[in-house]
Amino acid sequence: MSTLLVIAKSPVAGRVKTRLTTRFTPQQAADLAAAALADTLDAVVATAAHRRVLVLDGQPGPWVPDGIEVAPQCAGGLDVRLAAAFALADGPALLIGMDTPQVTPGLLAPGLDFEEADAWYGPADDGGFWALGLADPDPALMLGVPMSVPHTGEVQRRRLTGAGLAVRDLPGLCDVDTPADAQRVAAAAPWTRFAARHSDLCAVAR
Repeated sequence: MSTLLVIAKSPVAGRVKTRLTTRFTPQQAADLAAAALADTLDAVVATAAHRRVLVLDGQPGPWVPDGIEVAPQCAGGLDVRLAAAFALADGPALLIGMDTPQVTPGLLAPGLDFEEADAWYGPADDGGFWALGLADPDPALMLGVPMSVPHTGEVQRRRLTGAGLAVRDLPGLCDVDTPADAQRVAAAAPWTRFAARHSDLCAVAR
């Protein structure tokens, strides 16, 4: 049975989505983060998994839905925190972030099936990755990978294949990091809370 992990920050103004503040206020950026996290957790709850764990930097709130365990993030760089998140699983696990509110149960489900794959890799448009699945989580597969740079995904995927793992790819998605990303994702996923909140905030800004 597989574990579905979400690594995220509490949606607190000034601490999340700071790159959105070139267009939005810190509180508005936090509101968009809250909507993105809610959409993500909705998809996670609706996806079949043995466990669903939110690995959180910050304090949980009433926005955590039933069926989600909450565990604190450890200190350290993102590679260290990803490795520690995978250590929370008691077997195969798929890890995602909070930056892809367009994610759906249909996109997540294949990444929990390890019958014909040792690893799943979901590329992000910015050169990183939005999903990483491991049949046998091993910290060495993540530790030392340079994070938040244009070649992060390339290095991470090469780390998997270099370890001799059979890697299968999930569809590519756009992470919400910049105002342009937010516009693109909102347009592509109009059914989401994120899109609705983005529309409201853009209307206020006009």
